[in-house]
Amino acid sequence: MDAVDEKIITELTRNARISHAELGHRVRLSRNAVRQRVERLERQGHIAGYTIVRPSGDRADGRVRAHVLVYRQDRMRGGDVLAAIRRVPEVVACDVLSGEFDLLVSLEAGSLDRIQGIWEHIAQMPGVRDTVTALTLSRVVDRPRS
Repeated sequence: MDAVDEKIITELTRNARISHAELGHRVRLSRNAVRQRVERLERQGHIAGYTIVRPSGDRADGRVRAHVLVYRQDRMRGGDVLAAIRRVPEVVACDVLSGEFDLLVSLEAGSLDRIQGIWEHIAQMPGVRDTVTALTLSRVVDRPRS
């Protein structure tokens, strides 16, 4: 990717519905040249489903990812914990696990402070025995869902 591709991605991040003509005006290329570059960026995987995909670890949106492994007091009657976790807007996924841990809670938040606040909230929930938290440093595989 060159500087023009970066400008295109920046403009598409601001407004993914911008016309090729307007995008061309902003990056100083013809509509056809912009269309060709956008198609190439799609083929290369930088644009997927009209979502900008940055290289792993490049969190341009400033979001922080973390995973909380949760031990519940009672695996079979821990529905209150699940209901409380569903109400946390930063929870992007919650999986019930087999094995040592009961739940894997995946979070995305705007700051480390917010991640800590959510962790404290989960750890203090009635029915939670213990937690283990890991911050995501980088993502090496990020496949679009189909």
